[in-house]
Amino acid sequence: MQLHPVDIGIIAVYLVAVVAAGLAISRRASKNIDAYFLGGKSIPWYYLGVANASGMFDITGTSWMVVILFLYGLKSVWIPWLWPTFNQIFLMVYLSVWLRRSNVMTGAAWIRTRFGDRTGGELSHVSVVIFALVSVVAFQAYAFRPIGTFAVTFFRWGLSPNEYALIFTGLTTVYVIAGGMYSVVVTDLLQFGIMVVACVLVAAAAMTQVSPETIAAAVPSGWSDVFFGWNLNLDWGSHFAPAAGAVRSEGYSLFGAFFMMVLFKGILNSMAGPNPNYDMQKILSTRNAKEAALMSFCSSAVLFVPRYLLIAGIAVLALACYATEPNMIPIVDKKHDFEYILPYVIGHKLGPGLAGLTLAGLLAAFMSTFSSTVNAGASYAVNDIYKRYLRRDASPQHYVRASYVASILVVVVGIVFGLYVESIDSILKWITVGLGSGYIASNVFKWYWWRFNGHGYFAGMIVGILAATACEEALVKALPDWCNWFADKTDHFPLVIALFPVVLLASAVAAVAASLMTAPDEEKVLKDFYRQVRPWGFWGPIHRKVVEEYPDFQKNTNFARDMVNVGVGIVWQMGLIVLPIYVVLRQFTGLGLSLALVVATSLFLKINWYDKLEAD
Repeated sequence: MQLHPVDIGIIAVYLVAVVAAGLAISRRASKNIDAYFLGGKSIPWYYLGVANASGMFDITGTSWMVVILFLYGLKSVWIPWLWPTFNQIFLMVYLSVWLRRSNVMTGAAWIRTRFGDRTGGELSHVSVVIFALVSVVAFQAYAFRPIGTFAVTFFRWGLSPNEYALIFTGLTTVYVIAGGMYSVVVTDLLQFGIMVVACVLVAAAAMTQVSPETIAAAVPSGWSDVFFGWNLNLDWGSHFAPAAGAVRSEGYSLFGAFFMMVLFKGILNSMAGPNPNYDMQKILSTRNAKEAALMSFCSSAVLFVPRYLLIAGIAVLALACYATEPNMIPIVDKKHDFEYILPYVIGHKLGPGLAGLTLAGLLAAFMSTFSSTVNAGASYAVNDIYKRYLRRDASPQHYVRASYVASILVVVVGIVFGLYVESIDSILKWITVGLGSGYIASNVFKWYWWRFNGHGYFAGMIVGILAATACEEALVKALPDWCNWFADKTDHFPLVIALFPVVLLASAVAAVAASLMTAPDEEKVLKDFYRQVRPWGFWGPIHRKVVEEYPDFQKNTNFARDMVNVGVGIVWQMGLIVLPIYVVLRQFTGLGLSLALVVATSLFLKINWYDKLEAD
């Protein structure tokens, strides 16, 4: 594919503008590490919300979502619950408020407000730092590979995919190092604007070039149905044999079982709170607890409509031409690689100008995700390792310089791991199901059970991470016959997903046992945490002690209301997801129903969540 000079010009202008914008704001970040990593906690919630949405609009996930929409149709909207996407609803309704009340810089620092500074608190702090750095490196590796693949497809400069990826990560690193969170937010706003324009234009191109009749003829029966039964029941065999093979190999044929597993995992994962990454960093950067909740609301409100306009537009253009253009899905390592759908459509179906704008938008998505991840990882390295254990009393400028070095190190380590990523799907499942499973038990208990202590947190995290990392490989080696039988009987349902309960159980048993075998945390630490954060849950003994000292203290009795709002919020979010797909497909019945659903749930949340947020 050869880019038109107009497209190259658009991309060049974008790259110069985004780096210049990031560097222009860098002076504001040099005061101290609070300014560098959190923007001085002075950035309005709507800026942070759009910036957070921009960080979630990653190129790797977008490419994957195009593939699953192409293969699974509207049922694909449930598959991202692997992350889970609805964790933003739990944050919006109550967890962002709880988290922001701590007034700290990182998730590891926050953990000390829960477990204190004794041995248990120290161990829990170390485990969060380890998890944060491992997850940051994993997300960088997840983002690194596709950008090189994209670049080598479009740019004819004789470089390898990894060399192209190094160029774009290098450009991103320049403004992240110089400006910290200020640069991240400013460039994210610019990048999100570019992405929205590209999304709308791609959707319009798909709607003008492909008729609903063409789409209906290209897909199997049931492709346009959002609901499902126990089995997927999508017969691609008579339409496109490679698609049938991909559906079987990816292991989602037992869709009912898959949905039950990801729903169970997703609820627990969401109740655990955000992973210690850029999402948590932006919550901690808000000006107060109310704005933290509004920031999480904004992330969902502005993300899904433009993103799914792009995803649906690319998928529809691909569906219209797969039968006559076999090069769209080449054979790589003896199997059809559907990840090439996105670059093929951009290069062959969008035309000069729009192709360049779309590529600029996708480059913006990559740079936004990468920059946010680097900023979060460096904050843990400096605040929770260097400042705490190596240089406690250095000057603010010294810590800012240390932040520059930490950002470079985070980038280098992430790139090294990115060079060894085999596929988007493999690392996606490892991050969401493997590593994420090890995080859940300890981080659910920490919010809702007073007797859970720092020793239990450390034990649950370490056992969970080790089990998540080793469980699948160890099981395959120990019980190969059983694994083969399982794969055959469940139509290759992914073992990494099926093993989630094993990892969760191991982590939970370790966490509870270690807590009960050691003394509770300091009473003062528990009382201060309970008064400051005000969680609901099993805090009876601590609540009674707090009331003895502060008779006017009011218990949080909002559990039922919060859970109702979470349920309605998830429906609201799904309405925002399916609405733009129905727009591109021109299915007006589904469009009308999803629009009515969004309006009704928005009114409910206005009354039962937003209006009561100020009072709380």
